[in-house]
Amino acid sequence: MSWATRLISELDAADQRAKTVAEGLTPFQLNWRPSPGSWSVGQCLEHLRAANEVMLPAITNSLTGRPLHAVEDIMPGWFGRWFLRNYIEPSPESKRARAPGKIAPASQVDPHILDLFLTSNLAVRELVRRASGYDVNRIRYRNPFIPVLRFTAGTGLLIVTRHQHRHLLQAERVKQAADFPGSEGNEMGLAAS
Repeated sequence: MSWATRLISELDAADQRAKTVAEGLTPFQLNWRPSPGSWSVGQCLEHLRAANEVMLPAITNSLTGRPLHAVEDIMPGWFGRWFLRNYIEPSPESKRARAPGKIAPASQVDPHILDLFLTSNLAVRELVRRASGYDVNRIRYRNPFIPVLRFTAGTGLLIVTRHQHRHLLQAERVKQAADFPGSEGNEMGLAAS
């Protein structure tokens, strides 16, 4: 399986997870937060949509004018592997960092956030297809959040897909909270939507 096919499959799975966690939620449920410092289901999706919107142009621009030369797999360098492991992968060892201002979600999200997220993932798929013809292990892009950092285009695409896994897991945990509005034993809040 090529890296592009694998990433598109991961995006398909992310779309399905997003639908499972957010379809049918009221605006109140989408914006409900388990605690003041945490994010709602909707905020997780808004953060991912915004990250796609910021990351894709940077990676896309890096491909412009480059010769076509497909590679078999994405091979992040040591710093890319370290960054993925420490800041992107969902694990107990991952470091928590405040979301950059460009992709920090608002306190209330658009009730159509699921559709907006799914549409942004269509653009990610298109970029993956386009990038599959290039040597994504050599082409570097300027990080739109920390301009002094330059990752390979391949590492950037891994960041996008793995970042989605992390925050969809977070959204699933919010929805599974015992006090989530409308969950068994907690019917409060449904009338407020």
